[in-house]
Amino acid sequence: MGVPSLRVVAAALWRACGARSRRLGPHRFCLAPMAQNVKAPVPVGAKEEQDKKAWSRQGRARVWEETEQKAKKLKSNEDEGQSTKLPKRKVVLLLAYSGKGYHGMQRNAGSSQFRTIEDDLVSALVQSGCVPESHGEDMKKMSFQRCARTDKGVSAAGQVVSLKVWLIKDILEKINNHLPSHIRILGLKRVTGGFNSKNRCDARTYCYMLPTFAFAHKDQDVQDESFRLSAETLQRVNRLLACFRGTHNFHNFTSQKGPQEPSARRYILEMHCGEPFVREGLEFAIITVKGQSFMMHQIRKMVGLVVAIMRGHAPESLLEQSWGPAKVDVPKAPGLGLVLERVHFDSIVDTERRERSMAQWLSTLPAHDFSASALTVAGGAPKAPSPLRGSEEGEGDTH
Repeated sequence: MGVPSLRVVAAALWRACGARSRRLGPHRFCLAPMAQNVKAPVPVGAKEEQDKKAWSRQGRARVWEETEQKAKKLKSNEDEGQSTKLPKRKVVLLLAYSGKGYHGMQRNAGSSQFRTIEDDLVSALVQSGCVPESHGEDMKKMSFQRCARTDKGVSAAGQVVSLKVWLIKDILEKINNHLPSHIRILGLKRVTGGFNSKNRCDARTYCYMLPTFAFAHKDQDVQDESFRLSAETLQRVNRLLACFRGTHNFHNFTSQKGPQEPSARRYILEMHCGEPFVREGLEFAIITVKGQSFMMHQIRKMVGLVVAIMRGHAPESLLEQSWGPAKVDVPKAPGLGLVLERVHFDSIVDTERRERSMAQWLSTLPAHDFSASALTVAGGAPKAPSPLRGSEEGEGDTH
C-alpha cells in the first residue's frame, strides 16, 4: 500500500476535529481521541467557562437566597441609616422625675448596682435612635451636662440637661415611649453649640415638703397628726431660715469638705417656709430655698438643723457655730419631700439691672448725625464699605 497523499490526511483530520476547530480559530487544532477511555483535551479557556455555567445552574437558588437576605438587612437598617444621615444638634431637655428608688441623678460610670435617673434616660435616648449606642457608653461624646445633681431619693419638677442628638421625627414621643412612667421629658429646645446647662445655670430652686409636726417641741407626741402650726411658730421658723441667706461656709453641711476649702462657701439667695396646708387630715408646709449652687446633702442638713433647733435638741447659737472651723454634727433630714423645682438662667436680667447697658447705649443715640447719612445716600455718593467685608481683616459675624 502506498503512502497516503497529503490531501487524504487533511480530510481525516477535518472529520476528527469537526466544527470545534472552527470555534478555536485558525491557530488552534485538536487531535482525534486515540481510544474511548481517553478524553479529548479541553481548549484553553473553555474549562473555566463550563465551570462557571455549571456553578450558576447549581447555585442559582443560593444566589437568590443571599440576595434576598441582603435586601432584608438593608430594609431593617433603613431607619438607622436615616438617623445617621441627620446632623447632630445641641438641645436642652426639660424633664421631671420621681427620685424614689434611685441613687441620684448623675450616672455612676462602671457601676451597675446603683441605678440613677441618667441610666434610664440614656437608655431611652439610645433605644429611640437619638444617639448612637457608643454615646451611651461614653456620655462625653454627646456633650451631656445637667443643671443639678440631685441626691438619692430626691425628685425634680424642672431639671434641665443639654446634649447633642439626632433630631429625628417625633423625638419627644419616642424618648418618652422608652422611659418609665415616673420619668417624663416635658420639652425640648435648640441651643447654640457651646451651650452648657451646668455652667450657664445661675441658680437652683428647691422645695422641701414636710409635716408641720416636725416643728413641734420634743415633749409633744411626734405622731400627733392633729398638730397645727401657729403663726408664732411659723415666724420663728422663718427667722431661723433667713439666717442662711448670704455667703457662708457650709463644710459642716456636706461630707468630705474641710473648712479651708473654697468650694465649701456657698451663696444662698432666699430661704423661707410658706403657709401650712392640710392634706388627708395631715398638715404640711413647704420650705423653699434658692441658691447659686448646692453641695451633696446641704439642703437636707440645713432643714435638719432648723428642725433640731425648733424641737429643742440644739440651741440657736449652733447655727452660726456650724459655719465656723469647728466640726459640728448636723442632722440630715430625709430625702423624701425634697424636689428640684426649677433652674434659673437669669444672668441677662441681673446684668441689665446692675449695669444698665441698654440705658447707657440709648444715651449715645443723639451723638449720631442721622440727617447727614440720609443726604449722602440721596446724593448718590458711594456707600460705606459693608462691615462684612472686614472679615478679611479678622472682623465679621461672630454669632
